[in-house]
Amino acid sequence: MAPAVMKALRGAAFAVLALGLGGGGYYYYYGRPPLVKVGTATLAPVSEFVYGSGIVEPIQWAKVVPVQRKRLVQLCHCEGSMVKKDQVLGQQDNAEETAQLRELEAAHQQNIRDLDRAIKDDKPKAELEQRRTAVDQSSSRITAQKTRIDGLVLRAPMDGLVLRRDGEVGEIVGPTDVLFWVGTASPLQVVAEINEEDILHVALGQTALLTNEAFENQSMRASVSQITPKGDPTKKSFRVYLRLPANTPLKIGMNVEVNIIFRETPSAMVVPNEAILDGTVQLVTDGRIKRVAVTTGVRGTRATEVKGSIVPGAVLLVPARKELADGKRVRIENPVVAQGSQPSATSFTQPDSRPEAGRDSVDQELAGMLSSQLNDIVSNARRDAPR
Repeated sequence: MAPAVMKALRGAAFAVLALGLGGGGYYYYYGRPPLVKVGTATLAPVSEFVYGSGIVEPIQWAKVVPVQRKRLVQLCHCEGSMVKKDQVLGQQDNAEETAQLRELEAAHQQNIRDLDRAIKDDKPKAELEQRRTAVDQSSSRITAQKTRIDGLVLRAPMDGLVLRRDGEVGEIVGPTDVLFWVGTASPLQVVAEINEEDILHVALGQTALLTNEAFENQSMRASVSQITPKGDPTKKSFRVYLRLPANTPLKIGMNVEVNIIFRETPSAMVVPNEAILDGTVQLVTDGRIKRVAVTTGVRGTRATEVKGSIVPGAVLLVPARKELADGKRVRIENPVVAQGSQPSATSFTQPDSRPEAGRDSVDQELAGMLSSQLNDIVSNARRDAPR
């Protein structure tokens, strides 16, 4: 074959190869349908909640608080023990008050002697009345002082369990210091604070779901037993009491997050949150996009209740893509999700809409096509060359 012919053939082959590679590359990166991820619409129970936070407390309990600010001289080691009402739990220093009581008692005895002497001496009536008044006053002072001394004794306010003890002997404590919590170990309740904007949804008997970090992935139940009629205008909240079951694992003093259920739908259509865009979802039917208007209901952390022309198992874009118009052909990146839906929801029969098969298979198809075209060009050139 003449050198000129061979040179022409090589030039033509390179041109076809470049054209084929360029066209193939353009199709591969720009001509093929975009790759999308999908999810499915499902039927699931939906609940609407009122959120709040609360503390676990006994239904019956009381605090033991000092009446006076004095030094502690005695405290029982009775935390976790059962006590009876009026049982002594601690003692504040009463040395000063006891000394004053002795002085009052001495003065009272002197007043009694003065009255007796005045009676024997047949003193005037006015003086006798004065002496009797002095005796009554000193007696009243003694009674008041004894009450003051008795107030320095810390007693159990009720029959129950000593839930907690604070303070140590030698400390100075006063009316702002709680030294003992005494109450019943069961039943327990949660005292929750509910925002005033949500309190109208709360009613007696409603079920509440409780969560606590100590019980990860475990939801505990309670029921609304009481709602405080008057709210707190400062906190803008109402106090709600939730009765706990006898077998609750929660402990007294634990903080819990409260979700009170006020509406339940046993079977609602839900879709992933990312599938909703401007009041619509993008269904994928036969490899093409179709926008469907929906109205939203309860929104959760991952899914949202929707109402519209959607059937269970419908395949939709997740996340929704605003740039993809109705009728646009797409390729599904995660067909496993789609396979779990209804067969009629989508189809992969068109070559352009098949799932990604990998670069190797595409490159092999492209190389085979170019090789066939190049062989035809070479054969034609050989046939037409001068002999």
